[in-house]
Amino acid sequence: MALVKIMSARAVKSAVSAIVPRVAEANGHDVLFDFAPVGTLEAKLAAGEKPDLIILSTPALNKIETSLVAGSRRALGRTSIGVAVRAGAPLPDIASAETFRHALLTARAIAVSDVAVGGTAGKHLAQLFERMGIADAIDHKVLRRASGGDVTQCVAEGTAEIGMTFISEMLPITGAHVVGPLPHPLGSDTTYEAAIMATSLQRAAAEALIAALTRADTGDIWRAAGFETP
Repeated sequence: MALVKIMSARAVKSAVSAIVPRVAEANGHDVLFDFAPVGTLEAKLAAGEKPDLIILSTPALNKIETSLVAGSRRALGRTSIGVAVRAGAPLPDIASAETFRHALLTARAIAVSDVAVGGTAGKHLAQLFERMGIADAIDHKVLRRASGGDVTQCVAEGTAEIGMTFISEMLPITGAHVVGPLPHPLGSDTTYEAAIMATSLQRAAAEALIAALTRADTGDIWRAAGFETP
């Protein structure tokens, strides 16, 4: 039985975990998942790890293009950084950049992904706070967490009044309500793609899994997980 090693950005975990195992079982494959922030996966690849299938953001895959099987890249879906609050709590006004700025300045506590972990959302938000000129003003109440799930859990538990990470990482957490994406022009949409590593010894199996992830009949799974499909 073929073992397919998959390294995947954590933002797509919900959809990938729903699709891949059943397809792999039907095809007689075993799968070994490694879900982590993009920055963590980039470091593992640089250290010599050799997955069969890699799922990263488009910019991250661009950087390792020469390590991929030519023509194997396929877009899976696009997700946005969003804002979440505890279920039942008053909704902050995030309709414009100015009202969003006010919501952050007046919030009791704000949960975000820790930029040190290397996640795409965490990096964008750290840079955004600087651009908005509020980084110093809110630093004392920013709770930095290791994952988008942890960010959303802070909100669900009431530890943070507002949480921000990819909408795809918010939706699986019970007790949190997704208010919506960051207002224009502050938002950041990220497309995730799958590709086969050139070092893979299970190319046929990896190709079958990519085909399954991009089938038209998986669209509902991707949309329920917070993605827009190609």
